[in-house]
Amino acid sequence: MNRLPTLKRVLSVGQLLIAPILVVLVWRAVDGRAALRLIASADGGWLLAAVAALTVQTWLSAQRWRFTATRLGQVLPFRRAVGEYYLAQFLNQTLPGGMGGDASRAYRARQSGGLLTSSQAVIFERVAGQAMLVIAMVVGLGWVAITHHGAILPTWTLGLVAVTGAVAAVVCVALRLAPALPGRLGRAGANLHRALGQAFGGRHAVTAQLLLSIGTTACNLLAFAFCARATGTALAPSAVMALVPLILLAMLIPASVSGWGFREGAAAALFPLAGASASAGLAASVAFGLVFLASVLPGALILYGGRTPLPVGIPEGRGRL
Repeated sequence: MNRLPTLKRVLSVGQLLIAPILVVLVWRAVDGRAALRLIASADGGWLLAAVAALTVQTWLSAQRWRFTATRLGQVLPFRRAVGEYYLAQFLNQTLPGGMGGDASRAYRARQSGGLLTSSQAVIFERVAGQAMLVIAMVVGLGWVAITHHGAILPTWTLGLVAVTGAVAAVVCVALRLAPALPGRLGRAGANLHRALGQAFGGRHAVTAQLLLSIGTTACNLLAFAFCARATGTALAPSAVMALVPLILLAMLIPASVSGWGFREGAAAALFPLAGASASAGLAASVAFGLVFLASVLPGALILYGGRTPLPVGIPEGRGRL
């Protein structure tokens, strides 16, 4: 008897349950009623600004994916990239684990270059975005540590920076040494090393990847800051740089739906460092989650409205960058 499908169903149900359980726990740990009042009185203008920022973030992310795919030899028109990215984000926001949309994006783009190449393009694109978010966090923490402006951070943040740097160093060394491994591991390492060189090698590629990743990260940080402002908390730029990346990185924990619960817990814990209340952090995080879901609703139209983008590689203007 194959128990793997049953295990997957159990894990999925568990992830669906974890999100509301964590939100309720955070609600009870802080002043949930105060958070609800802040959400109910949220400023619509700032929420619309957050939607706009997340919309630009989606377009820039789609362009980053298109650029990476093109470097790896895929043909991916911009219109197709945007449509697939909206669909992937909608699935990531609504399915347990937060990665189903990316898997779907890689699978649906496999016609040009094969599944391995399309998977590499999706993975490299996501890693580039998360790496820039980590860089923003390190820069923000360093800024606060040097200037003591906006918020005084606890000593554990220095340990976080040290661990982040150590992990980054280990990954770089592993990628460098992987081609020298024997057998299949060495061949896989060499193929990965070559693909990374294609996607990120050269001045033009580095510049484009950096600018696109800076743009997507800035949009994410601004969107959360706008949601905080909408619910009554004006975060200083130093707090946005230092604290918001930590809150957003909590969404990467694949144990709930789109990071719900973990993000709220992180926001409630970190907002007091910026001179705000834990309930204000909860309100800002819930507002951000709802705004994010609203911003990716075009993906639902693609999924349920019968619109299927043209397969990758079908001439629609071969769109060179």
